[in-house]
Amino acid sequence: MIMRPGQQLLLQANPLFIWATLFAALFANMLFNMLLWGRSAWVPDILSVVLVFWTVNQTLRVGVTAAFIFGLFMDVYQGGLLGQHAMAYTVLSFLAIMIHRRLLWFSLSSQALQVLPLFAIVHVVEIVLTLVLGGSWPSWAVIFAPLFEAMLWPVLSVVLLAPQRRAPDPDENRPL
Repeated sequence: MIMRPGQQLLLQANPLFIWATLFAALFANMLFNMLLWGRSAWVPDILSVVLVFWTVNQTLRVGVTAAFIFGLFMDVYQGGLLGQHAMAYTVLSFLAIMIHRRLLWFSLSSQALQVLPLFAIVHVVEIVLTLVLGGSWPSWAVIFAPLFEAMLWPVLSVVLLAPQRRAPDPDENRPL
């Protein structure tokens, strides 16, 4: 792949780091469900943001299967409809794979604007599945969750790419 001018060359991603961040995001979602706000509609889904990030940046390691499995973990934890999060995360991962080549060419703020519709689609899928199977309509605050997830995108991108950054001081023996 041709790099953008000024783009820093990254090291290879450590698979243990990838899976550790995915499980940390899963536990963060679980923690958010246990805190004061509970399962409020406006709370961002950190696992979906981390799934999209690794699906975009490491498509061969994290894909639709990983999204489905983590979705099942969330479904079992929440004790709700089995397959609701699995379906939503699978759709999210598929959409992220569709745009992953184009997305990496943009700045982080532009990337956040481009992943916002993905997060909105995931919440629509979850709402539709809930309504079809007899659930109740969520509060109007659900529109804030995709916005918060898109605002988390640049922050998590910088944090998750930090271990891959090369030393910025090339010399005669290390031209890269």
